[in-house]
Amino acid sequence: MKEEISNIKNEAIAQIMEADSAAELEEISIAYLGRNGKLTNLIKRLKEVPPEERKENGILLNEAKSTIQSFLATQKGKLSVSARKWFDPTVPGNRPPTGHLHLVTRAIREISKIFENLGYVRVRYPEADWDWFAFESLNMPKDHPARDEWETFFVDGPVDPKLGQIVLTPHTSNGQVREMLRVKTPPIRMLNIAKCYRRQSDASHFPMFHQFEGLVIDKGVSIAHLKGSLDSFAKAFFGTERKTRLRPHHFQFTEPSFEVDISCGICGGKGCKFCKDGWVELGGSGMVHPAVLKNGGIDPNIYTGFAFGWGVDRVMMMKAGLNIPDLRLLYSSDLRYLSQF
Repeated sequence: MKEEISNIKNEAIAQIMEADSAAELEEISIAYLGRNGKLTNLIKRLKEVPPEERKENGILLNEAKSTIQSFLATQKGKLSVSARKWFDPTVPGNRPPTGHLHLVTRAIREISKIFENLGYVRVRYPEADWDWFAFESLNMPKDHPARDEWETFFVDGPVDPKLGQIVLTPHTSNGQVREMLRVKTPPIRMLNIAKCYRRQSDASHFPMFHQFEGLVIDKGVSIAHLKGSLDSFAKAFFGTERKTRLRPHHFQFTEPSFEVDISCGICGGKGCKFCKDGWVELGGSGMVHPAVLKNGGIDPNIYTGFAFGWGVDRVMMMKAGLNIPDLRLLYSSDLRYLSQF
């Protein structure tokens, strides 16, 4: 039996030294020290050994068992250390995913900063307002097409005898007369950014969108001042590579009036599904109509002013590097799209 004990011990040690995983060590432990293991079976046969040899063989079996267990523990420790050798404590950890400001929010902040540098003051006015502030005070008669129920969202509620019905503001221009009534005496340099609502939905329109409204009123204000403000904004926001153009237009609350267009940033002015002919409308502008000044309590014989209203969403889409072909994507909840920005 002495020779069997020695052979089994040496055999087990050799296998332990060659093992390269904890699973393999566990298999070796079971093969030699398990219930039906090779060394365990020798221990069971110890009672068959002659009494005069039993004590010596028992000591050898215990030593073999202890040796095998010691080698198993040592090799397991070596494998554990080896598995940790790849770790570099100076390598930065994996940060959990974090969100970021929405594209529109970032655009609003950038627009606000640009006009703040031009001397404008940011104000806020209701997004649900009386018909008078949204339309009549802006020189729009009751039969104006914009006041049709297919263009404007009307709120089901009480009708004021003077101010009319409450509507979801179709433009930020409702803040013009409110600002005049608040300030009373010019100068006024207002920037109003808010949500607007219209019954439109296609690649370049959405029922809810964001608009920013500029209003400047003072003595001697001319169309040259308006053009200077818009040019300064275009250069600061879009860069010098984009082209702008002015088109004569008609708005009830400005006279003279014109549209401001910018070359399409998606096709570079060649024409595409989004822009059709290479140009995209930014918004309307013009000199404040004398009737609107009067409704705001300001004498048009002393003061003049200009106003402009552009869509934040559309302006942001035209910014260099943001090739967004459909406005409705901005309000998607698909993280695969939003995470790109």
